[in-house]
Amino acid sequence: MKTSLLTLSLCLLLVCTGIAQKADPPVPPASRTSYSPDPELSITKHSITITGVGGVVQKINYTATAGYLPQRDESGKIRANIFFVAYTRDGVTNPASRPITYTYNGGPGSASVWLHMGALGPKRILMGDDGTMLAPPYTVSDNEFTWLAFTDLVFIDPVMTGYSRPAEGVDKKEFTGYVEDIQSVGDFIRLYTTRYDRWGSPKFLAGESYGTTRSAGLSGYLQDRHGLFLNGIVLISAVLDFTTIQFAIGGNELPYSLFLPTYAAMAWYHKQVPAYKELKTLLKEVEAYAAGDYTLALMKGDKLTPAERQAVAAQLNKFTGLSVDYLLGSNLRIRDSRFTKELLRKQGRTVGRLDGRFTASDYDRAGESTEFDPSYNATIYGPFTTAVNDHLHRVLNVKNDLPYEILTGRVRPWNYSNVQNQFLNTAETLRNAMTKNPYLKVHVCNGYYDMATPYFATEYTFSHMMLDPALKSNVTMSYYEAGHMMYIDRPALIDMTRHVADFYKTALPK
Repeated sequence: MKTSLLTLSLCLLLVCTGIAQKADPPVPPASRTSYSPDPELSITKHSITITGVGGVVQKINYTATAGYLPQRDESGKIRANIFFVAYTRDGVTNPASRPITYTYNGGPGSASVWLHMGALGPKRILMGDDGTMLAPPYTVSDNEFTWLAFTDLVFIDPVMTGYSRPAEGVDKKEFTGYVEDIQSVGDFIRLYTTRYDRWGSPKFLAGESYGTTRSAGLSGYLQDRHGLFLNGIVLISAVLDFTTIQFAIGGNELPYSLFLPTYAAMAWYHKQVPAYKELKTLLKEVEAYAAGDYTLALMKGDKLTPAERQAVAAQLNKFTGLSVDYLLGSNLRIRDSRFTKELLRKQGRTVGRLDGRFTASDYDRAGESTEFDPSYNATIYGPFTTAVNDHLHRVLNVKNDLPYEILTGRVRPWNYSNVQNQFLNTAETLRNAMTKNPYLKVHVCNGYYDMATPYFATEYTFSHMMLDPALKSNVTMSYYEAGHMMYIDRPALIDMTRHVADFYKTALPK
């Protein structure tokens, strides 16, 4: 799967100064003395000044630790070198007083660059206020919305992403699959928690896209394998049940219904549905139709009468702006890859999959699908690549000549052997984990213009988890008029930071 992304009541205004001085490295535990030494970490000191609620200024001194945490078998042999960057507040003597968040992106095949340099970390790439790409070579600035204000952060790059690689002689396939990835990342989290004395800290996960799939899987693995119980999980642009997003001719009708509200939102943004002045008015009507008459029509298949087909096509035309003839020719079923090409075909424009607000033009305007995703290739890829490479090497003093793999196909083929001949669904793992740990809380961030993980598909997934009624209030959701990486939009970033900060307060032990 590809990743294919108000005035804040906290009102975080940051002044961030990096001091590239060496700090004392962690003392290796005695049990490691027989192992070959770990690669040297880069440890630097920094400070950040935040003007918070009521204009109260607080200065946070923190340590950045970057490098490899080797993954070993019990004999001490290294199986993989996993790259991470951790930001931890200085002066904290009681781990129970400071949350820690393990965070990553998705893909599979994506490094943690998007959350690291776009929303959570102390530095972020500057974009236009609506998320548009600025002129290269791009600028990395202080992040006035960093989550470091309320949690320590550990950014993890799974094997074959970022700088993480298998050890010499170890096949990458030991890490490139759903089960393999859960075990590898989960074991990293267990080791970091032990090595850096964080068992007493409130523990959170924050994942985006396939990273939300990973988070749901980790909620079970960490709990059942390592006895590591979480306080909270933040799911950003979530997909837990792949049945909701995988189009299949004659085999899976569900995505056609669940993508319809996102299609309508994109059509509204590009002024293709003039009958609706307000987005939420449109979405309320589309959601009801998608979950009702449209789903019933799809279930009928070719038993629909000609009059029924015409009626459905007319309704879809009202919501999406696509022509009735095109809709009839598509058997009333709109695939995402075709919608991005068809919505603005008359204008000679294509629209983004990760963020439907962005457009581009193709050489072949009569083609069936887009040549590239304008919301990835022409919006975020260049700026975020610059941001992470500049930050790691210049600010964090990382010495590594490997290419930092941003979003790579080197993880392919990705192994789904645990779900052969069926769709992966990690929602049940999450339900089971929440049932065993009724204190576990989940917050989901959704972008209205995200066609990679549509918000209505996420709502469907959670409404079909069959959570115990007593646990339903443990799940909260927030929505943004942006796309998959909603945080590239400044108003959405402000809102998201406020929502997540509030969520942490509810998830922390009382």
